Amino acid sequence: MPELRVPGATLYYERRGSGPVLLMIPGGGGDAASFDLVGADLADRFTVVAVDPRGRSRSAAGERGRDQRVEVHSDDMHRLLAEVSPTEPAFVFGSSSGAVVALDLLARHPERLRLAVAHEPPVLGLLPDADRWRAAFAGVVEAFGRDGLEAAMAALGAAAGQEGTDEPDDERDGAATSASTDRFRRMRENMPQFLERELRQFSGHMPDVDALAAHSGRLAPACGRASRGLLLARPAAVLAERFDIPLVEFPGGHVGLSTHPVRFAEVLRRTLAGAMARDAV
Repeated sequence: MPELRVPGATLYYERRGSGPVLLMIPGGGGDAASFDLVGADLADRFTVVAVDPRGRSRSAAGERGRDQRVEVHSDDMHRLLAEVSPTEPAFVFGSSSGAVVALDLLARHPERLRLAVAHEPPVLGLLPDADRWRAAFAGVVEAFGRDGLEAAMAALGAAAGQEGTDEPDDERDGAATSASTDRFRRMRENMPQFLERELRQFSGHMPDVDALAAHSGRLAPACGRASRGLLLARPAAVLAERFDIPLVEFPGGHVGLSTHPVRFAEVLRRTLAGAMARDAV
């Protein structure tokens, strides 16, 4: 698989399909494999590029144990776009902390993006009760240091709220494969880095809202149907209201791309197609 050298790291990424480039940035402890199912569904129309961000999985060398900065990750993605789509602007999809990177990328390099789909970016600074949630996330990190990973994940789940469970799983979701087993092993190995070095740093990042407003036609804030009104969906709703643009609703909750990949891919396909139709006018 291809790699890209960036300052201080080497990024692992995967590329499939043909057509306009769609760069997919995972959140949390996720890596390129987070998009295996969704990417497979979109590869008939798009060149799907999925990446392990620096500090995670196959891009971890030299970065484990270092605090991460959104601007550095955004610069990494800008360099990756120059590699995989040197002459044309690209589509970008980011989930969770990856959506924070997508917002920063749009704010600082709008000419490189056709559309940024930001699925539940945890930008706490957009919320009127931001201090409460910063304290809650600090408590998650403290729980990890004191009681370990399971306690930290329980604290994070309590802060984020409970997602609805009224949507059935897609038929494609079934028995675990060796690939999914490897993916979850890597995710678990990534979680200490995420909790200690990314959670507060990324959720505390505030994108340039004025720059986003100037390019709001290239922004699609998004949330999961099952997480409407919950903490991690609220910043996207704030952006949609502030810029008077639609809030795209995906199936499932915060991790809908894993729990409902088929329908998730359908909504993403429609969203990207809508942007292409506007560009053609």
